[in-house]
Amino acid sequence: MAATTETRSWGERSLWLSLLLMWLAGIDLRLTVLAVPPVLPLIHHALGLDETGIAALTGLPVLLLAIAAIPGSLLIARLDARRALIVGLLLVTVGSALRGLGDSASALFSMTFVMGAGIAICQPALPSLVNQWFPRRIGLATAVYANGIVVSEGLAASLTLPFVLPLVHGSWGLNFVFWSLPVLATALLFFVFTPKIPALGHGVRRHWWPDWSDRQIWVVGGLQAGCSVAYFGANAFIPDYLHAIRHPDLVGPCLTALNVGQWPGSFIVAFFPGFLVGRRWPLVASGCLALAGVLGFLALPPAGIVASAGVIGFCAAFCLVLALALPPILATADNVHRVSAAMFTIGYGLAFFVPLTGGIAWDYTGVPMTAFVPVAFGGLITLISALALRLPDAPRIHDGP
Repeated sequence: MAATTETRSWGERSLWLSLLLMWLAGIDLRLTVLAVPPVLPLIHHALGLDETGIAALTGLPVLLLAIAAIPGSLLIARLDARRALIVGLLLVTVGSALRGLGDSASALFSMTFVMGAGIAICQPALPSLVNQWFPRRIGLATAVYANGIVVSEGLAASLTLPFVLPLVHGSWGLNFVFWSLPVLATALLFFVFTPKIPALGHGVRRHWWPDWSDRQIWVVGGLQAGCSVAYFGANAFIPDYLHAIRHPDLVGPCLTALNVGQWPGSFIVAFFPGFLVGRRWPLVASGCLALAGVLGFLALPPAGIVASAGVIGFCAAFCLVLALALPPILATADNVHRVSAAMFTIGYGLAFFVPLTGGIAWDYTGVPMTAFVPVAFGGLITLISALALRLPDAPRIHDGP
């Protein structure tokens, strides 16, 4: 589905509007997912879920990001990236809003499945739109929507308890409805303000199944996996680890440093895309720095522990933005969705399963620091994948004025 010159230049001609819409779409990829943790005690009490149920509820969206990425590629091939994104946002809206229907565990899990599938459809659509709308600003556009992802990770978590729950009279179900409204608004904005992508000629079909024999797909997937494994693994084990080493007072500061530490990573790429995007050395540096952050977290005194958590967060976001920019750079316009879908399948699949091995290692050995082996493994995956990446001699990226 080759876009016309008119469509491909829309992002350049309406730069601020198009970047704002991409940023809002990035926010919507995490907003409804992270509306869950603040109300988990209410859900636990209302539905009587055990800890296994709570773990499944929080882990299901991440798993779906891997499972539904390929169907997302199919939808993009049959429709187009713009319409697939709108469909995905509407699924997120409906799934999120109906999670509290009837205070039912079955509704909660089934609608979480719908919401996660919608997010998984949106994820490969965004790199395709970057390629179509921002052919000269791939790094900037990617950094903008990735910054939306990073920013959203603090919005729902920080605003739910003090502002949203009082507004909805303490209802966890209405809390989910509230956080679905911005997603619906973004879908409407994309429908109204973005140009339609011309249909394919009669009888012409786009491929959607990734070419799994392509070594480059596994390398790009490894990069996305590395940053996701490090981030999700650190989020999962920092609280229990700090309690185990008798530093419960550091849980709040470390989680804050981990998440706020992501912001500079996305901003730096946005400010210097031509210097960083599509190049090997920033990815190698990110992998090395992530490994140093894990070592510092395990070996340094309290102040160093907090700083090291911030380093891990910074590297996770920095590498994520650089990895998300690779499919539009490396693939042709008609194959970006296939490469992106493969990247998310590999990356989020490993991000779901690899951190589980940290818990198994801790349970088996009784040594708390073994839980951070997967976090270090994330940094190592990033480093190895960066060294194995094949980049074009002249990347198709300018990001100039």
